[in-house]
Amino acid sequence: MRSYVVEILGYEITDTNFRNREGEINIVDRDDGMIIFIEVKTRTNQKFGAAIEQISSSKAQRLQATAQRYLSQNDLENAECRIDLLSIEMDRRGRVSNVEHVQYAIEDQE
Repeated sequence: MRSYVVEILGYEITDTNFRNREGEINIVDRDDGMIIFIEVKTRTNQKFGAAIEQISSSKAQRLQATAQRYLSQNDLENAECRIDLLSIEMDRRGRVSNVEHVQYAIEDQE
């Protein structure tokens, strides 16, 4: 999946599966100096709704707390950042049928 994200988005991946007590961030990228945290949602059908609909307010808050912890641990507190969503839909054979990249998918919950 890592090389797929680089190919699709063209970002420089700096970290994957960053975990701490607040939660997990799937991918941490850099693009023109901005830190981009990416939540990846993979779906094989729309039975439970679109991927963006699967991010609850509590999940959004956990993502923000995790992102803040990442910035703090890496001395990047003043860096410009955002949280995006990468929605990947796959067919029954496991082939990617649709990719949607939503920039600024998680707005500041403060």
